Amino acid sequence: MYHITGSNSSLTLTSHQISLIALALIWELVWKGFALWRAGRNNQGVWFIVLLLVNTLGLLEIVYLVAFQRKTKDAPATR
Repeated sequence: MYHITGSNSSLTLTSHQISLIALALIWELVWKGFALWRAGRNNQGVWFIVLLLVNTLGLLEIVYLVAFQRKTKDAPATR
């Protein structure tokens, strides 16, 4: 158990809770990194700033990647 004390409160975390927090941080970083990379490559500055500042545990990033991507031109068909 880990004890964290503040000015007026005390918090105790178990190793299981710390593992869940670490897993959530990794999940968030993976999605945030990929979404920020795509927003930067697509010159979508507003999306880049919003994705950078808002933390939603990857939900906003997934919505952005699925619904708000610029459509890429299809490659010409080869024969």
